[in-house]
Amino acid sequence: MNTVTRHQFFFRLRALNPRPVTELHYTSVFELLVAVVLSAQATDKGVNLATGRLFPVANTPQAIVDLGEERLRGFIQTIGLYQTKAKNVIGLCRLLLEKHQGEVPQTREALEELPGVGRKTANVVLNTAFGQPTMAVDTHIFRVANRTGLAPGKTVRAVEDKLIKVIPKEFILDAHHWLILHGRYTCTARSPKCAECPVCDLCDFKQKTAPCQGMIAP
Repeated sequence: MNTVTRHQFFFRLRALNPRPVTELHYTSVFELLVAVVLSAQATDKGVNLATGRLFPVANTPQAIVDLGEERLRGFIQTIGLYQTKAKNVIGLCRLLLEKHQGEVPQTREALEELPGVGRKTANVVLNTAFGQPTMAVDTHIFRVANRTGLAPGKTVRAVEDKLIKVIPKEFILDAHHWLILHGRYTCTARSPKCAECPVCDLCDFKQKTAPCQGMIAP
């Protein structure tokens, strides 16, 4: 893709969804952080079911520490890797209380010091909660970036760096959400829905599952 094509790519995604949001349910930055930590190798739907039980009971660092790891496991046991995640959530809550007065920090370095928080999780929080121009590359975004030719790369970090570089500035804050939703519902891993895709004619994917349909005028 060239600069003009990339601009049109995001212009169309924005036209269809002007204000994209995460599908994780949360009402505070802390709830978002916990939900994203729980979402590793799990679906947003599954996480929302678990946090729908947990957050009405405990939705602050102190409340979750008071809940304890064993009881926390009971709330999230329907999620994959729940034992490790329970340990990490308790650990990050304790560190938030010890070092950050119970508040979620707004820097990557501080976020990545928290148990269970890697670069991708930190990027989600920085972008979604604090409006920073970061790019959290999950399997959906990695696939879309490579398949479409938007920002091809062999590693997650290579794709992240390239996306940050090539996405037009006017789209960067919402680009993460547009790309993940596009990969989740249209540019799926198996049998991508090319006939329904609003950016089909801009895409470099040679094995399209159907001819491209019309396009949205700029």
